[in-house]
Parts: sequence; C-alpha cells; structure tokens
Amino acid sequence: MRVTFLGTAGSWPTRDRSASAIAVDLERELVLLDCGEGTQRQLFQSSASFMRVRRIFLTHFHGDHFLGLPGLIQSMGLNNRSEPLDIYGPPDTKEMLDRVLALGYFTLRFPIEIHPLAPGASLELPGYTVRTRAADHPVPAIAYRLEEAARRGRFDGPRARSLGIRGADFARLEAGEPVRVGSGLVRPEDVMGPPRAGRSVVYSGDSAPSEEIRRLAERSTVLIHEATTAADLESEGNRWGHSSARQAAEIAKAAEVETLYLTHFSSRYKETEPLETEARLVFLPSHAARDLLDHMVRQP
Repeated sequence: MRVTFLGTAGSWPTRDRSASAIAVDLERELVLLDCGEGTQRQLFQSSASFMRVRRIFLTHFHGDHFLGLPGLIQSMGLNNRSEPLDIYGPPDTKEMLDRVLALGYFTLRFPIEIHPLAPGASLELPGYTVRTRAADHPVPAIAYRLEEAARRGRFDGPRARSLGIRGADFARLEAGEPVRVGSGLVRPEDVMGPPRAGRSVVYSGDSAPSEEIRRLAERSTVLIHEATTAADLESEGNRWGHSSARQAAEIAKAAEVETLYLTHFSSRYKETEPLETEARLVFLPSHAARDLLDHMVRQP
C-alpha cells in the first residue's frame, strides 16, 4: 500500500503546492482521495499512473477538492480508456457531477458510475472496505476510512514443533492444509495466531476538529488530517470549518493512530516545518506532507 500526496495546498494552489488530491495504491487498484485542480499533471509527475485510477472518493464540492475532475476524465477518454470509473462523494454528488460531465465538447468513451454516500455509509469493495463519517465543514462533506480486509494470523512455529510438525509439513500447514501426525491431525487453525486487522488510511478532507473523525480514525495506520492554520489562528480557522496542526495532532493522539500526516496548508505558510513542530509537541509521529511525497504503508 502506497500513499502519494499529489496536492497539499489549502483553498488554492501555490507555486510549490497543488490543490488537494491523494493517490492510494492498493496494488489491485489505484484510488484517488479528492481531485483538485492540477491533479492529472501531478499524477504525470508522480509514481502513480492516471490510467490505473479505478475509483475517486470526493470529500466535498469546494473547487480545490474537485475541479481536476473534468480534465482527468477527458484525458482518460483521449487515451482510450474502456474500464469503468466509480466516483463517490457526499449526498449532493450526483447533482454536482452531472454538471461536471456536461462541460465542454467531448465524447465519453467509458462508463462512469456516480455513488452519493451518506455519513456513516459502509462499502465492501474488492479487498478493502470504505467507511464514512460527517466532516465539520460549511457545505456537505464526509471523511473516509479505507481499510484492507483482515489478514491471517501469524504462523506459530514453536507451537507447530511442539505438536510434532517437521520438515515440509510446515509449508503445508501455512498453505492451509491439515497435517497428520501419528494418529492425530494438526489443523492450520491449531498453529495460527488470531486474524490481524488490515492496514487503514483515514482522510479528513476539510473539517474543523470533529469527534466523528476521531471515531473514524480510531487505531488507524495512517491519518491524513487537514492543518490549514497554526494554533494562533485556529479560532478563525474553526469558524470556516478548518483545523490547526495542533488540533489535528490532538485527534491523532486521542484516536491512537500510528502515523499522522498534515495537509491542506494555507498559502500564508511558505514553510511547513513550524506546523509540523507544533503537531509533534502533541503527537510525536506527525509529519507535514509535501507534494509528490510517497509514503509506504507497511505491514505491522
């Protein structure tokens, strides 16, 4: 699983930051979290292929989170895409995307399915689940949790040896086959630990500090949370439905996540190190994302 930050700007792009977009490579498919202006160009410069994008999850319909869609869709068509594209978003998604797909003169050569989601929705997709919660923003907005299916427990070698397993029988058990030892039968479940939770990525989109997002992020592998301002401007930011770096770190700490990435930085911050430092005073494994940064989400 690889997370690529395509755009980390808040509200509008800057010379060094593109508008909000994150690619998550799940091996079997590539998904986008938001698709702000310039996303397709960022994809061309990144390790992610724009033609592999299978699903797009939009948090809300402020321009810096979705205006990259028309260009991306039309470029996919010009490159002879035939695979379906599924686009998900808050309850007003169908109305908004019907307008997007009517822009300009072009021929749509591949199917697009639009899926409005209510806060609290849950989707079962190939190899992973997606859950949503309401974000605290002035327009309809949702946050997302992408989580891999549970993985098998770890093989307990000492336990297997104590039951008389030897040689090639280890591999047979690991492959899910029972093995006869003397007059008894050793089953895979006898030597495997409990199932392990899959890796998870949570994305806040734009939101003031939210208990809903804290619950969504609980014990996640990676939390990507907006940090539009520093702490000295958080009251103003909160009024407009945004969080400070310190508040994002408080949510990460309360949710017991493994790693926090900050994004959606106001253009007033030319450097993000002070925001990262502010977050680390609360939650040490905090990082300020930057455009085109890759983060490999490793197995625990």
